[in-house]
Amino acid sequence: MISVDSPGQNAAMIEKLRLSFPMLSDPDRIGAIEPFGVADSKDPREIARPSIFVLAPDAEVVFADTSRDFADRASEDAALAALVALGLPATSPEEIESGPPEPGPRAMPLHAMEPYFRGAKFAVTAMRMRHADVAEDAAVYIAQMDRYIELVRALRGKE
Repeated sequence: MISVDSPGQNAAMIEKLRLSFPMLSDPDRIGAIEPFGVADSKDPREIARPSIFVLAPDAEVVFADTSRDFADRASEDAALAALVALGLPATSPEEIESGPPEPGPRAMPLHAMEPYFRGAKFAVTAMRMRHADVAEDAAVYIAQMDRYIELVRALRGKE
């Protein structure tokens, strides 16, 4: 995973969400975010659009899915299918020291995430009721919030 956040903020995210993979920091967006064409020029935070890439051992991109904006998320199902199609043997990740966690000033604590996602779901449900033209996008977003709520509950159950 690559983000514009600092290494310390990434370490805090890894710790909070108990991620089993490293996060790389690209705060100036020139290492990977811009070269892969996922910088979101419309977002004032200068973040990347959520994206998933699967690279073959020869560095050929065999799968790419880039979301429209921060609220849209690429599906990992198709990426996993592309990864399986490579027919590579299973591996275990190397142990990587991520450094000391330094949550950013707007970092959301784990206990606040479920109410946040429920609120987002409620707001989008109301917008879908008012604007039929966004019903399909709203349904996808609501399903995404339901999934996030389940994942946060699972994480909180391990606290």
